[in-house]
Amino acid sequence: MNRDGLSRTRTYAAGALALLAFATACGDNGDGGAKPAATTAASAAPQPAGAAAAPTAAATAPGAAPAGADAAAWAKWKLTPLAPAPAPPADKPIKLAKTGTVPVFSDVKTSDKVVFITIDDGAEKDPKFVEMLTDLKVPISMFLTKDIVKNDYGYFKPLQALGNHIQNHTVTHPVMSKLSADKQKSEICDDQSALTQQYGTAPLLFRPPFGDGANTAMLNTSVQECGPRAIVLWRESMQIHDMQYQAADKKLKPGDIILAHFRGPKELKGATMTEMFGDLLARIQEQGFSVARLEDYVQAPAG
Repeated sequence: MNRDGLSRTRTYAAGALALLAFATACGDNGDGGAKPAATTAASAAPQPAGAAAAPTAAATAPGAAPAGADAAAWAKWKLTPLAPAPAPPADKPIKLAKTGTVPVFSDVKTSDKVVFITIDDGAEKDPKFVEMLTDLKVPISMFLTKDIVKNDYGYFKPLQALGNHIQNHTVTHPVMSKLSADKQKSEICDDQSALTQQYGTAPLLFRPPFGDGANTAMLNTSVQECGPRAIVLWRESMQIHDMQYQAADKKLKPGDIILAHFRGPKELKGATMTEMFGDLLARIQEQGFSVARLEDYVQAPAG
């Protein structure tokens, strides 16, 4: 676990003012810098009916992500286009069931040289980032926290309209292992309800703040009872200009899930959200990877 991030995130206090403080404190590291235990889709299992509905958008074609952006669009952001991601496999590596224990995974088993970008909480609402993703068409998955996004639910709708899915990240961003079962359920179920109402699709996936409690039976049961059908962790976290790796060789692997945050200059030491994201894309390109949509590699429960 990232020691710097952990020391900051443990100071998180309840209430709206604390949420703003957290957005600043977590700033440039991966969800408080937490480093969850490495888990994979090999433990795959179980989602609720309707939770897998895709966002409404013309840009949801599988495998369309970076390929849809031309060189001029990338040059506008001082970037070189990423290679297009291959079409996602017909046989999805992660298969979820309607009931029972939900799987916990931090990467996807695939031979495709792709990685997946996930962005958490929703604290920074920079319109230039919406413009950037509209231009580049790089797919992301958004794990949103109700009390952080409720002041502007609308900000995330254009991002959803690009084909990006919205997933569950609790109401107040607490340390889940410190909560009772009832409070865990309230955090997850209330976020599930709010996001479903606002965005028209029930989140299929859940990410615990800081990755905390991900492999505990109590949290797994709480997730099951609220609707999401998998718990998603990560292998790398994006800092201001570079990534922090769990692997000793500090290299991306096919199927890795990368964690980033909606953050701005105050938390990124003067860098903007678009600059941070551009640096992330450059680091991915340097290692010869493309970016695919995580949900394209996940098979939702039938029925």
